[in-house]
Amino acid sequence: MKPRDGCLRGWCLVGLLSIAVVALLAVSRPAESDPPKRLQHGLASWYGPGFHGQETASGEIFDQRAMVAAHRFLPLGTVIRVTNLENRRRVVLRVIDRGPYGRNFRKGTIVDVSRGAARRLGFLRDGLVPVRLEVLRLPEESSR
Repeated sequence: MKPRDGCLRGWCLVGLLSIAVVALLAVSRPAESDPPKRLQHGLASWYGPGFHGQETASGEIFDQRAMVAAHRFLPLGTVIRVTNLENRRRVVLRVIDRGPYGRNFRKGTIVDVSRGAARRLGFLRDGLVPVRLEVLRLPEESSR
């Protein structure tokens, strides 16, 4: 075996590994055109005073009294219904921001609702509550 043959084999191995990594990434990542799940279950938390008056991911100014929410991946402008599974209260909200993040997300929180929404849902004191989240309308559906 010539020294050059070993070098070629090494590059072939690197090329094959690169192809395998790219193929795995393509398979493990969901297609961007996949529609979001219309029904989700998890925890809801609320956010308010520290973000009141700040710009959200949608460009809107956050009003903690408004019926709005933050979700990690639903398209901004999506209309959702959130039901508190402990007391069956429910509200219709519009997704205008991204979240939840941090400690609450690690606990299983799927949506952050405004303080006003948390008041209507009856969990201001609790901070976290089990919920059902239903997608009522995606932004592109409202223009049809």
